[in-house]
Amino acid sequence: MISYFSSDENKRAKFIFDLIAPVYGLIDWSTKRNYPDIVKLLNESIPLEGRSALDVGTGTGTWIAIMNTFGLSHAQGIDFSEKMIVKAKKNHPEIAFSSSDAGKLKAFQDNSFDIVTASFVMHGMKKEARTKVLKEMKRVAKHYVVIQDFYIKSSGFIRLIEWLERSDYMYFKEHFTEEMTTFFSETKVLPAHNGNGLYIGIK
Repeated sequence: MISYFSSDENKRAKFIFDLIAPVYGLIDWSTKRNYPDIVKLLNESIPLEGRSALDVGTGTGTWIAIMNTFGLSHAQGIDFSEKMIVKAKKNHPEIAFSSSDAGKLKAFQDNSFDIVTASFVMHGMKKEARTKVLKEMKRVAKHYVVIQDFYIKSSGFIRLIEWLERSDYMYFKEHFTEEMTTFFSETKVLPAHNGNGLYIGIK
């Protein structure tokens, strides 16, 4: 349990997600029920067919897999948890997955993907780390950076998970829209299901 008490938030988060990877499908199920409707909402704003997409912090790959059903030309996911990537490859063999740090997307050149996305990743890190990740996401995106994450209220179970993770959950909900506007020429926020939202940054 040493890594859980580490002052390094990356080590702490990696430890937690490696630990829960075997049962993450049970946790994931409660959120992925809404993914088709949320991706449909995204598709209405940004038609996905024929576009390439990179999913940062992909976990078991559910978010990018559902985006892929809308006709992506290329779908790829990365995660810093190798155990999550093993699960993602098993669940969605049609998608390219690899292990990588979200703040160091060295494997990808500038403007590599039409859309770079992250689902329930940003709230888990402090502002300084989010800034680093957003810069990298913007760099490798041609047109759009799409963040699916908390927007307003959340369930008690979610709040418990965020407490265990020691995430930036509360600050994130209050300030993330403002953070996005400092990076992009235009930012849209689309309210979605269960208090979640889509934050869309346009280069």
